Amino acid sequence: MARVGVLALQGGVSEHCAMLSSLGHNVVSIREPGGLAGVSALVIPGGESTAMILLLKRWRLFEPLGNAIRNDLPVLGTCAGAVLLSREVTEREHPIYQESLCAADVRAERNSFGRQVASFRQDVSITGLETPFPGVFIRAPLLHPLGPGAIVLASVEEGAVFIRQGSVWLSSFHPELTRDDRVHRMFLKESGIAGP
Repeated sequence: MARVGVLALQGGVSEHCAMLSSLGHNVVSIREPGGLAGVSALVIPGGESTAMILLLKRWRLFEPLGNAIRNDLPVLGTCAGAVLLSREVTEREHPIYQESLCAADVRAERNSFGRQVASFRQDVSITGLETPFPGVFIRAPLLHPLGPGAIVLASVEEGAVFIRQGSVWLSSFHPELTRDDRVHRMFLKESGIAGP
């Protein structure tokens, strides 16, 4: 049984844990550097990206997490998690200064679809899935690939919303807020983590 971590500083932690547990994996909540030891994959949930950076630094997780990802730990970042994994961060075409883990050649445009009141659901066609996925978008970023290694797996009219670069996966939407486990299954399978 694989040991799969969920960064548990803020955001949709319990929903990701429930989804991964339902797939039969040993799910651990990561709140300190030592928690990264022995995990086969990691999920960084949505939340508020600037707050998450502050918490990563407060709990001395920023550098160990970055090192683990650079050493090919498979990671799925959803919404704010995708922002944290991006090389550049903007907000509606305006550059802002925000540190990130710089794990993927992607520019994340924060809150691209509007604030919380502009949240919406939209079916998304994802490369590798036979039928559309029910995307839940909450203060979602657009994801702009900045290099050939950043492969777009799904787009909406406005642009890319699901990108993979090697072992790093970025999703603008929240797959954990649905009953559809196919995104989590695909991430784990492509990361070499078999089901129980």
